[in-house]
Amino acid sequence: MKHHSETTIHDIAKKLNISASTVSRALNNNPLISRKTSELIKKTAAEMGYRPNVLAANLRTKKTKTIGVIVPLINRHFFSSVISGIEDIAYQSGFTVTISQSNDLLEKESYIAHALFANRVDGLIISIGMETKEYSHLQLFSERGIPLVFFDRVVDEIEANKIVVDDFGGAFKATKHLVGQGCKRIAHIGGPLNLNIYRNRLGGYKAALEESGFEIDNSLVLQTSLTREDGANSAKQLLQLPDAPDAIFCANDTTALSAITHFKDIGKKVPEEIAIVGFSNEPFSEVVTPSISTIKQPGFQMGQKAAELLLNQINGFNAKQFETFVMPTELVVRESSRKLKDCPEAVN
Repeated sequence: MKHHSETTIHDIAKKLNISASTVSRALNNNPLISRKTSELIKKTAAEMGYRPNVLAANLRTKKTKTIGVIVPLINRHFFSSVISGIEDIAYQSGFTVTISQSNDLLEKESYIAHALFANRVDGLIISIGMETKEYSHLQLFSERGIPLVFFDRVVDEIEANKIVVDDFGGAFKATKHLVGQGCKRIAHIGGPLNLNIYRNRLGGYKAALEESGFEIDNSLVLQTSLTREDGANSAKQLLQLPDAPDAIFCANDTTALSAITHFKDIGKKVPEEIAIVGFSNEPFSEVVTPSISTIKQPGFQMGQKAAELLLNQINGFNAKQFETFVMPTELVVRESSRKLKDCPEAVN
């Protein structure tokens, strides 16, 4: 089978009887080339199957026009919303996005980060995994001057731009809502405390209880990996307490759903006997029965902001002025916690 060689700008120039430099300028949208000539060159290039040598261009400019993104789990609505926001801004700026998931594993996260570094991405946007307690794979980027932006799960030890939601305020609103529904024993199924988002959600929960005059009962607070199994197991554990809770604030919607499923299986009524509030506003939280009260996060807007900050750094703007941006949350009240008929649907 005969293989044809790659079409070059010299082949296009020869066919049109013009200079190779004119072809190059037209293909790079140089305004010095007339519109008519530019259109003819691009049409001919397409017909001849010309492919630009991106690798050679990257070597000249030392830019790949590629952004790396690492998230813990792509199948979570929040993370996929952030990715959509990142891609929206990146596409408008002529950048492609390379997306990877760590599965909350430090070893995999480190491997991906090193691979992106080796492939010379122009910058990295990351939300760290639950296992991540050391950061040498991320310090590599900041030490080499490669722009780095954290979102949601951030690293305090590394100087970089960060975008988070008001985890403390969201947890505070969720817990105060349960107090307002008449709940007296409010438990918390939280995440690993090496991640500041779960420390902040725990802090908001405790602050709401203290403001309401409740004592903090540590037997009602569980730290987990927030999987479906953790939700069911935590629900069982809490019901075995001598003084079982009448409400649970869960640090994500996955554990809220699995706790509700367990209560339904054993005939415990939600919210009449035990009220539930989650966090993240996953799509399933609205369609299950009972629908799940939760904290809504602006994932798409967070992704847009992360991409804007990264591109500004890549382009040399505000390269050393790092900030932490806190995005607002919203309490969405649904069936799983609504004990009072006049309870509002949402609280900002």
